[in-house]
Amino acid sequence: MEERSVINVGGDIEKAVKGEYSIDVKAVLNEAWENTMRSRTAINLGLIFVFMLGVVVSLLVSQYFGGIEAVLKDQQATALLNIIVTLVVYPFLVGVEMMGIFHAVGLKTHPKLVFGFLKRGSWVAVSALFCSTIVAIGMTLYYLPGIYLMVALSLVLPLVVEKRLSPMKAIVLSLKATRHQWFNIFALFLILFLLLIASFLPVVLFANTSISLLGGVITIFALTYLAPMFYNVKGVLYREIFGMQLSVAKGGDNPLDSTFSA
Repeated sequence: MEERSVINVGGDIEKAVKGEYSIDVKAVLNEAWENTMRSRTAINLGLIFVFMLGVVVSLLVSQYFGGIEAVLKDQQATALLNIIVTLVVYPFLVGVEMMGIFHAVGLKTHPKLVFGFLKRGSWVAVSALFCSTIVAIGMTLYYLPGIYLMVALSLVLPLVVEKRLSPMKAIVLSLKATRHQWFNIFALFLILFLLLIASFLPVVLFANTSISLLGGVITIFALTYLAPMFYNVKGVLYREIFGMQLSVAKGGDNPLDSTFSA
């Protein structure tokens, strides 16, 4: 039997909590872009599946309340719909997040990874619900606390899967670790948000013209790069802050021959 050893790639929890790590915005963007150019298909296909699942769940649940229009007019029904969609979709979406982390440590990915972490699905769903609730409460306090929490909790779900933490432990750890480099992490997400706005400019500029369809095509094309870029940025951040354990064959030095160990 082939002997294997477990190695840690990137940071670790103890150093993360102490702030013994650094985030170079330019370096993270460059690496994430390189990963996106090499492997964006898996993330895009995974996101398409998650999106379709969310649409189906939304339609089925909204029918119970009398249709989409009725749901939109009822705040309680809208809130309940959001909760149900969150609980159903996030156990699959975390697979997309893990693709970004896999890319960051040199592992290949496949769209079927959206089904790869369903054993932790209940913990992921609860964590996603907790995080969205905490951020929503923060948003009611003049937005700034909500924005801070949105950034600080952005790596909770991978912690639940890769480190096998409970929802509350993952939330507390993410808050403790990200505070040291919060502004750099925020800068990364701000840049991605501005790129997202820019990607929709063709739709706005070409609206009500004879080439309005072209605007939509350009936007969709841009999103096929920007969406994977977002998850690859998160992957690099997770590696640099918390690190990831890999099982490697003794004597081997090719990271692509490694496997995820949790």
